[in-house]
Amino acid sequence: MTTPPPDDITIDRLDELREADVAQLADVLIDCVDGGASVSFMQPLSPDKARAFWRGQTHDITDSKRIVLVARDAKGIIGTVQVICAQPDNQPHRADIAKMLVHRRARKRGIGAKLMRSAEDAARAAGKTLLVLDTVTGGDAERLYARLGWVFVGIVPDYALWPQGGLCSTSFYYRKLA
Repeated sequence: MTTPPPDDITIDRLDELREADVAQLADVLIDCVDGGASVSFMQPLSPDKARAFWRGQTHDITDSKRIVLVARDAKGIIGTVQVICAQPDNQPHRADIAKMLVHRRARKRGIGAKLMRSAEDAARAAGKTLLVLDTVTGGDAERLYARLGWVFVGIVPDYALWPQGGLCSTSFYYRKLA
């Protein structure tokens, strides 16, 4: 079985969250947590809790405080990333990248890179000149961010929990946008 090229992937910005989007985003989140991703949730992550998380983003999306991008293939949403534009008064130039997730069935197809480039473009369009993010130390995402030119800042040990329990370290990165 050959892996389809990333050309069949579209990246869309969600200006609102429809219930079909919530269900598919919840599936991606659950899959990532089940796969061991440290993304704020513990195992087992119930569908109700995952859907509630996404529904909770609705006002920030409609108020342009948060940009949610999704990657889709022929079967639906397979990945997502958020640009959190709402920042303190003294940081209007900055945004955070959060919840960069790719379903395990769709990995190794360049989707993470496509989502991150789209997030950078969306941040630029929103007038942001600096992006920051954090990720579990030693994970696949670190290699992706390094390949895309993100600058490593440092590691905070025991910053979060793995979804199955146990402490993990977190690495911080930034990227200046031109």
